[in-house]
Amino acid sequence: MYTPNMPKPRVLSVSQLNYYIKSVLQHDPRLAGLLLSGEISNLTDHYSSGHIYFSLKDEKSVIRAVMFSRSASRLRFRPQNGMKVICRGYVSLYEPSGQYQLYVEDMQPDGVGALALAFEQLKQKLEAQGLFDPAHKKPLPRFPKTVGVITSPTGAAVQDIRNILYRRYPCVDMLLYPVLVQGDGAPAQLTEAINRLDKSSLCDVIIIGRGGGSAEDLWAFNSEELARAIYNCRTPVISAVGHEIDFTICDFVSDRRAPTPSAAAELAVPDLSELNASLQSQRQYLMSIMESRFRREDNALLRFRQRLDESGPESRSRRLEQKYSLSAKRLETAINNKYSELELKLHRNAAKLESLNPLSVLSRGYTVTEQDGKIIPTAAALDKSKEFTVVFSDAKITAKATGE
Repeated sequence: MYTPNMPKPRVLSVSQLNYYIKSVLQHDPRLAGLLLSGEISNLTDHYSSGHIYFSLKDEKSVIRAVMFSRSASRLRFRPQNGMKVICRGYVSLYEPSGQYQLYVEDMQPDGVGALALAFEQLKQKLEAQGLFDPAHKKPLPRFPKTVGVITSPTGAAVQDIRNILYRRYPCVDMLLYPVLVQGDGAPAQLTEAINRLDKSSLCDVIIIGRGGGSAEDLWAFNSEELARAIYNCRTPVISAVGHEIDFTICDFVSDRRAPTPSAAAELAVPDLSELNASLQSQRQYLMSIMESRFRREDNALLRFRQRLDESGPESRSRRLEQKYSLSAKRLETAINNKYSELELKLHRNAAKLESLNPLSVLSRGYTVTEQDGKIIPTAAALDKSKEFTVVFSDAKITAKATGE
C-alpha cells in the first residue's frame, strides 16, 4: 500500500500506456519484418477504401490483422476466408482500442503460388459469368482484307506474324497497334488497343499476343479489364500468347486461341496456293458434272425429239407416205402380175387363133376362093358365070372360070 513516507507513484493515462506499449512493440526487432502463417477468418474487404481487415488464426490462437490499400493493391490474388496464407509485416498496437494487431505488408498463399491462385480465381469468376461460353464466340472471316495485330513492335512475334500473313495471303493488309506486352502499364495498353481497333472498324480480325516468357511476363494477358474488352469486341479476336503450353485468361475469352503467334497468322488468313489448288479441283469437278449433265440432257432431248417425231404430223405424214408407197408398190406388183398373166393367156389364145387362122393355111400354099363375099368351099358351089376371087396369103386376084 501507499504510505506517506513512500515516493508518490506516477499515474499513467490509458493513452500513455497504449502509446508506451506501441513504442515497445515497434522497437522490438523480432516483431519487425515478421513472417506469420495462419488461416484467414472474419475477412472484411473494404472496396471503397481498398483496406482489408481480417483475423489470422491457427488451432489455438487468433490475431487481428490489417492490410492497407497501398499494400493490398499489389496482391495478385483475392484473399478469402479459410485460405491459408503467409503474411509479412510487423506487430503494433492500435491505440484507440488498445488492441495489438498484425500490420500486413505482403501476403502469399501458403502452398500455392499467388499468380496461380489469382489466375484460377479470375478464371472461375469469368467462366461463371459466361465470358468463355462457346455460344458467344464469333467465326473468323474466310477472306479478311485487313488483320489488326496488337503486340510489341520490337518483338519476334510481330515479324513472324507479318512474314506468315504475306506469304500465305499476299493481298492482305496488316495494321500494327504497338503496345507493351509486360509490366505495370501493359494491361491498360492492351485493353485500350482492343477497344480502339474494334471501334475504328478498320480490321476484319484482330490478333493479340506475344512470344513466350515466364508466368510473370505473360501476366498482362490475365487482366480482367482486357478479358471484358475482348468479350465485348465486335471484331473476331485470335489470342496468341506465349507457347503452346502457356494459357492465359485472354486465350479463354477470345474467339480463337492459337498456340503461337505464327499459328495465329495461319488461322487469320487462308493459304493462297491451297485456294488455287482447291479452285482448280473444284473447277474440274464442276466441269465433269456439267459435261455429265449436258450428256444426260442431250440424250433426253434426243429421246424427246424422237418421241415428238414419232407422234408429230410430219412423222404421221411420213408413215402414211410410206404406207401409200408400199400399197402402190403392192398394187403395181399385182397389176404387173395380172398383166403378165393376161398377156401370157393372150399369147396362148393368139397361138391357138394363129393355128386356126386361114392366112396361116394360105401361107403354106393354100388359097381361099370367095364369090359375092362368100367362101366357096367346093367347085360345085362356084357360079362359073361370074368372076370370083382367089385369096393368097399375100394378095388377092380376080379370076373367071373357063372350063368345067
